[in-house]
Amino acid sequence: VQLQACGGGLVQAGGSLRLSCAASGRTFSYDLGWFRQAPGKEREFVAAIRRGGGNTYYAEAVKGRFTISRDNAKNMVYLQMNSLKPEDTAVYYCAARSSYNSGYSPEYDYWGQGTLVTVSS
Repeated sequence: VQLQACGGGLVQAGGSLRLSCAASGRTFSYDLGWFRQAPGKEREFVAAIRRGGGNTYYAEAVKGRFTISRDNAKNMVYLQMNSLKPEDTAVYYCAARSSYNSGYSPEYDYWGQGTLVTVSS
């Protein structure tokens, strides 16, 4: 599976962005997730969605502001980001896994190249 994330950019605090991630293969049998890495920090979990699409998981820092969704027919996963804050500035990565694991687990098999989100104050 190859993943290609896009949709990053520069936005003012309080604004919104929608990240998209296209997968080369059929994603219906994969859990999909979003992670981010801020400058000088470790990569961290942001959100995940189960292969069936029924269960979603969010980091506390983004709960209520970000929404993860997927379209298996298009092999796409999305991250709608609202009420953005300067601390959301990071490179955002999408990821996929075929194995079953905790919804918050950072263990993924495939990773995209990342898209930069910059939130100005």
